[in-house]
Amino acid sequence: MTDDNPSPLADSAANGRPAHWERDLLERLAFASLTEQRRSRRWGIFFKLFFAIYLVLVLVIAMSDSLSSKALKSRHTALIDMQGVISADSLANADNVISGLRAAFENKTTQGIVLRANSPGGSPVQAGYINDEIKRLRTKYPKVPLYAVIGDVCASGCYYVVAAADKIYADKASVVGSIGVLMNGFGFVDSMKKLGVERRLITAGEHKGFLDPFGPVKPGEVKHAQQMLTEIHKQFIDTVRQGRGEALKETKDMYSGLFWTGEEAIKMGLVDSLGGTSYVAREVIGAEEIVDYTYRENVFDRFARRLGTAMAQTLGTDFLGRAPVLK
Repeated sequence: MTDDNPSPLADSAANGRPAHWERDLLERLAFASLTEQRRSRRWGIFFKLFFAIYLVLVLVIAMSDSLSSKALKSRHTALIDMQGVISADSLANADNVISGLRAAFENKTTQGIVLRANSPGGSPVQAGYINDEIKRLRTKYPKVPLYAVIGDVCASGCYYVVAAADKIYADKASVVGSIGVLMNGFGFVDSMKKLGVERRLITAGEHKGFLDPFGPVKPGEVKHAQQMLTEIHKQFIDTVRQGRGEALKETKDMYSGLFWTGEEAIKMGLVDSLGGTSYVAREVIGAEEIVDYTYRENVFDRFARRLGTAMAQTLGTDFLGRAPVLK
């Protein structure tokens, strides 16, 4: 006599599966559910923390804006930083520095302005733009003095800018000067001969390949470049003389491209006195509270600037690398 309804245990054994497979399956489902719940809890905690941090940042920014607006309503010293190489594609370009200067001059509670300069120089064009704008703003707002405070170094194009200030302050160890112009490059003619490399340059215009580093030096082009540098150098000297006036004690080396310490620069009239930003704000301007008007780029500006620089380097002509530099 046979049993027509075998038990599940017997059926499991007959199929080669362990008798407790239903329990294993239930345990696995339970563990999977617990794991999913834990994962959901972790993501929930993450998003809650994310939004909490976001709200805190918003509050901090709002509070800082509120404090800044309060500071702008009270008597203060305006600060504009000019840091790094002065060039069209750097943060220390004319547009950025000038926007800070204009905002500082236009504020009715600004008692004085400090242009804090720490730069090895750069483009004579960018430096000229800033110098011209400082002179214009000083004429438009004669009651608001502008003082330059030199940091580690203020050479060449940087000094071109600060020469327009009412007075210049520096540390005794600051590096000041380098009033000159340069145009640099390399020559690869002999190296190409040794390597057996042939230069193939096609131009329309006799001097379109001006000072080509892969070709021999042409005396006529060198003469033309020297004339151009001499002209820019004269513009630089005239700007320094106009800005410094009677304070300047010219020496035979002053416009040679040499540089001096801040202490020595005082004797030469390139600098008026020793002092830092806080000293000038407190003792000279008389408004110890300092408000920063310096342009600060955000993430999107930084990305756009880097993209623009990369495109300019890719598409620019080879002459751009040999443009005159106040450095």
